[in-house]
Amino acid sequence: MTQRIEATSTERRPRLSREGRRRLLRLAYHAVGLFPLAWLLFDFWFGLLGTEPIRAMILRTGKAAIIMLTLSLACTPAGYLFRWKEATLVRRPLGLYAFMYVCLHFLIFIWLDYALIVPLIVEEIVARRYALVGFAAFLLLIPLAITSTKGWQKRLGKRWKTLHKLVYLIAVLAVTHYIWLVKNAYTQPLLFAAAVGLLLLLRVPAVKQALLRARRRG
Repeated sequence: MTQRIEATSTERRPRLSREGRRRLLRLAYHAVGLFPLAWLLFDFWFGLLGTEPIRAMILRTGKAAIIMLTLSLACTPAGYLFRWKEATLVRRPLGLYAFMYVCLHFLIFIWLDYALIVPLIVEEIVARRYALVGFAAFLLLIPLAITSTKGWQKRLGKRWKTLHKLVYLIAVLAVTHYIWLVKNAYTQPLLFAAAVGLLLLLRVPAVKQALLRARRRG
C-alpha cells in the first residue's frame, strides 16, 4: 500500500517544462556571469582590495574575462560529449560576459591607471608585450560581440562561423596576456592555458570523432 502511494505521488509530481528549464538555465548563467562583478563591487565598497586597489581591479576583471571565455569554449565539447542540448544557449551569453569583463578591464587600465592620457596609454601598450597581446585580444573580441545576434548570423551566413573562429586565437592571446602580466605567480595562468589548450584540442575533428566513437562503445 505504501509503495502504491509513493508510486502515485511520483507519477503526479509535475515535470519542469522546457521553458521552465530554460528559465533556470538563464538564471544560472546570469548568476555565474555577474558574480565576479558583484564580488568586486563588494570588496571595493568595503575597502578589501588591498594596498593596490587599481591593480587588484585590473587583475580581477581580467581573470573574470578569461573564466567566462573558457566556460564559453567549454560549451561545445560539453554539448557533444554529454549530449547537453542547451549548450548553445549558454555559449553566447558567457561569451558576452567575457567581453563585458574585458571592457571593464581595459576601462580601468586607461581611466583609473592612466587617467585617459592617450600618449601614455599608447606608449604602455606598445612598450609592454602583455599589454600589446591583451589589446589585440580586446580588438578581436569587438566584432564577435557585435555579430553575436541571430540577425547578424543570418546576414553573414557561412562567414559568421569563420569570423567566430577568431575566438580560438583570442583565447590563446588572453592566456598569453595573463601569463606575461603576472610576476612570480604562474600557477593560475598556466592552469587556464592548459584548460584552453584542452578545449581547443577537443575541437580537432580527429579527436572529436575518436571521443564520439568511444562514447558510443561505452
